[in-house]
Amino acid sequence: MKLSRRTAATATALAALSLVGTAVATAPASAAAEPGAYNGACGTGYRVQNVLDVKSSQTNVIGVLYVTYSRTDHKHCAVLVRTKPGTRLFMEVTLDTAPSSGAPAKDYGSFKEYAGPVYVDSVTANDPCLEWSGSIDIYYNSEIGYCA
Repeated sequence: MKLSRRTAATATALAALSLVGTAVATAPASAAAEPGAYNGACGTGYRVQNVLDVKSSQTNVIGVLYVTYSRTDHKHCAVLVRTKPGTRLFMEVTLDTAPSSGAPAKDYGSFKEYAGPVYVDSVTANDPCLEWSGSIDIYYNSEIGYCA
């Protein structure tokens, strides 16, 4: 059976499209998240409000602490993400109202990628501010904000 030129050209084009479709289908849907980027660990509806770097020197950022808030849940959340995941290191993320409630939300231990999430209710007149901190190995940073 002999194919016409038009049929042969159509078959060649369809084969090429098939190969392109296979290549597209096997490519990753999205690029991997940037190291240290917010990982969504707090859950759906939580939006980043503040970012706090944890540095091992003036310029070397080893982790980023994200403070998020959900208008639906009326809660703040914090998660500390390492910029270079790898070997396990001591990490701690703390979230509390200020003045201190005496019962801060904390997650700590030996982690490869991130510590948290931890949650506290929205600030109130009795606890007018929010305080957050993060540690990676011996390096620490903290901040107070969102005062009612």
